[in-house]
Amino acid sequence: MKLTKKIGRIILAIEVALIALLTPGIIVASDHDDGEVDIKGRAVNLTDLYVFREKDQNSGAAEGDLVFILNSNPRSVARYQYYFSPTALYQVHITQVGDVNSPATGRADIVLRFAFSPPNNRGMQAVAVTAIRGGSETVAKTTVNGGLIATTPLNSNPVLNTVPVAGSNLTVFAGLREDPFFFDVEQFFRVRAAALGTGPRTAFKEPSQAIDFTKGYNVNTIAVRVPKAFLQAGTGANVFDVWSTISIRDGAGGFKQFERLARPAINEGLIVTPEYLEAFNNIPPRLDLSAAAAPVRQEAVATLNAVDLLDGRDNVDPNAIAGAFLPDVMRIDTTKPSGYASATNSQGSLIGGRMLTDDVIDITLGALVGSPVSDNVSYNGTPGNPAQGHKPVEANFPYVPSPN
Repeated sequence: MKLTKKIGRIILAIEVALIALLTPGIIVASDHDDGEVDIKGRAVNLTDLYVFREKDQNSGAAEGDLVFILNSNPRSVARYQYYFSPTALYQVHITQVGDVNSPATGRADIVLRFAFSPPNNRGMQAVAVTAIRGGSETVAKTTVNGGLIATTPLNSNPVLNTVPVAGSNLTVFAGLREDPFFFDVEQFFRVRAAALGTGPRTAFKEPSQAIDFTKGYNVNTIAVRVPKAFLQAGTGANVFDVWSTISIRDGAGGFKQFERLARPAINEGLIVTPEYLEAFNNIPPRLDLSAAAAPVRQEAVATLNAVDLLDGRDNVDPNAIAGAFLPDVMRIDTTKPSGYASATNSQGSLIGGRMLTDDVIDITLGALVGSPVSDNVSYNGTPGNPAQGHKPVEANFPYVPSPN
């Protein structure tokens, strides 16, 4: 239900979907509530991806460092210790891009992989960090000081691990934090139902009444500070495409992709057919422009057009949507200030990464329908409305607010 992911994944994998529909067994994919299955565990359920230049969050940060934040385990209740799955691989994929207008390939040049041990009696998990770059794989299990890379237990000061990888030092945090996402998801689905003719006519609530459905919840956060030189690997690239995945064991001694996430605020909101949502998570973004995905794209555009017509408009261009949002990757131009709405390229694609307090719902819906749209929920909240508002972003890495 957390509208977190994009038209990219929204728009694909119909071939996989059809196979899944016609093949006996359980579909084993999920997302932040984009289609529930009986075996889904929240620890392997992605929520949001954030990518930004650290100096845009902290003016005292080193020049050139980037921060990637991968959140999972949605709707984690306050004051309860949750863990990362010890049988899954959490991964961040990065492509070195020639310039901001270069087409996205959806093929990774670098992969950062995080694998977790079962928790010990102190609630800590050991972390193995693997970097795959230029065809070589480097595994780090200890910090610069020789201790184990470890998670932060609930109610503890953040454990910041300095991890040596391929000639660079990465900083890694893993543990529970407050979910920084904000959205009146329940009212959105009422609006969508009205638009599709399956519910009474309605609109988004006023700011004094709108409800932020993530308020008070935590998530499992992996935050990694990465020097840009590590990502460039001698190429001089300043633009990067980023996406995240979770892979689970396939029963044959290997792993298979189970979750995928990049841009926020698309697929769970615009795709209605659960099988499309489930199937999409199994494929890489390099397949997002497959011609076989047309029915999925048509469903997304139909939803957008229906919502648009509630206000007497009909200006959704499916070709523009595909060009701006597919493949499903989050692009960041590191030569410009970060921010989800800070800049676009010639295809209308957002190229500023994503900061923690960016109002991605309003930005995305407005971009897709061509005019301002708001669910009237904000990060800081509306004064007098106790159903909104998040803790202030932390002043230092990992920046995501402390857990509830």
